[in-house]
Amino acid sequence: MLREPIVTIQNLDHYFGEGGLRKQILFDINLEIYSGEVIILMGQSGSGKTTLLTLIGGLRSPQTGSLQVLRNELYGAKEKQLVKIRRNIGYIFQAHNLLPFLTACQNVQMALELHKKFSYQKAQAISKAMLEAVGLEHKVNYYPNDLSGGQKQRVAIARALVNHPQLVLADEPTAALDSKSGRDVVELMQHLAKEQGCTILMVTHDNRILDIADRILHMEDGHIVDQEVSI
Repeated sequence: MLREPIVTIQNLDHYFGEGGLRKQILFDINLEIYSGEVIILMGQSGSGKTTLLTLIGGLRSPQTGSLQVLRNELYGAKEKQLVKIRRNIGYIFQAHNLLPFLTACQNVQMALELHKKFSYQKAQAISKAMLEAVGLEHKVNYYPNDLSGGQKQRVAIARALVNHPQLVLADEPTAALDSKSGRDVVELMQHLAKEQGCTILMVTHDNRILDIADRILHMEDGHIVDQEVSI
């Protein structure tokens, strides 16, 4: 059975700056990402990994070429369309991006409130269940400052996955974690994503977690130069 790609990129370039300061960051990117895949994107700092991730996530607008995400063309899309697409994507970043004045449960619940389809009580119950799924059932009412780095990243995973997104984008999710916590976090991401049937695209420098990937893409100076398929 043919799989339909959930991300299709054709002839994508990207530039930063204007006039004489304009610099090309991405060069002729062509890529397809399929449902259920776990893909790791590797490369040196400045190779364009995060730029590509933010374009796929609708956090930046494509300047040239074609970028289709979840059957929506992002090139030329209005901000309202980009917001709608972003609601179907989960984001996990190195710095957790948790709000310190909200509890773990409230941080997760914020993602549900974007959809406005759940009552407060229902959203709270779903958020608690998601925190239980990531092993934080006893930390539901803790604030981020009272959690370890690994626990904060688990809250971030719960927030990213609580809406059952079709696509999860993770930027260096293990960079601030020790070896065991980093491994636990990516295995948790992989397990929950497979359980929910979503796709993961992860930027990382962490060679210890490469075995979780279905494909490993290598970027160099704004080009995708190589890909490996795990056996």
